[in-house]
Amino acid sequence: MLTVISPAKNLDYETPAHIDTHTTPRFIDQSQALIDILDKLSVQDVAELMKLSDKLASLNVARYASWEPTFTEDNSKQAVLAFNGDVYTGLDAASLSSAQLDYAQQHLRILSGLYGVLRPLDRMQPYRLEMGTKLQNPHGKDLYAFWGNALTESLNEELAKQDSKVLVNLASNEYFKAVKPKALDARVITPVFKDWKNGQYKIISFYAKKARGLMARYIIENGIDNPQALQNFDYDGYQYSESLSEGDTLVFTRDHAE
Repeated sequence: MLTVISPAKNLDYETPAHIDTHTTPRFIDQSQALIDILDKLSVQDVAELMKLSDKLASLNVARYASWEPTFTEDNSKQAVLAFNGDVYTGLDAASLSSAQLDYAQQHLRILSGLYGVLRPLDRMQPYRLEMGTKLQNPHGKDLYAFWGNALTESLNEELAKQDSKVLVNLASNEYFKAVKPKALDARVITPVFKDWKNGQYKIISFYAKKARGLMARYIIENGIDNPQALQNFDYDGYQYSESLSEGDTLVFTRDHAE
């Protein structure tokens, strides 16, 4: 069973990694091709393209300029420890043991606008490039055109190594759109997390993102390779709702945020 999650906009390169184990991203050549395009953009270009403040645009222009195809301890960090958004608050990879991170390395993948697909322990240099960015490139008008079938084919190769050909989609719609589900050689299961608000269960973005990370952690901590076991997820008060679930969309509800 393979699980996919989205990256995060916020990054943490200040906190030292608690493990030394690392690997190298698979799609470095493609990342370099994107950097070559990005490196030609001005601060104003980046601000307009990504809807960023001048300060953030300047930061990322500097990142593109300093990006290198060689990943070292000085210029990079393991991806699962570098991302610092809501999903990664739930995942809390810094508290996972070496054995648990090794399991994650085999069963968790991070979709990325710049790196395509990352393993948790792949070294990653800091960047910002959301998958939905309309960056003109030789393959088309956006990153979906740039990556084409590459991410789907990469995931299929990974799925072929799994005991259970199941892909658990914990990524956002923006990122999973870069994958072609009909071309995946797997059953795709999509957990959905809803909280009680104003008399009904609703998807509340902040809580749902954190819950995706919690589900990824649950899979890692329990070594889950059977999709049926996903229904036992109960972190932070969530419970499986059979009545709201339909097919391979598994709905988990919570009455009170914890």
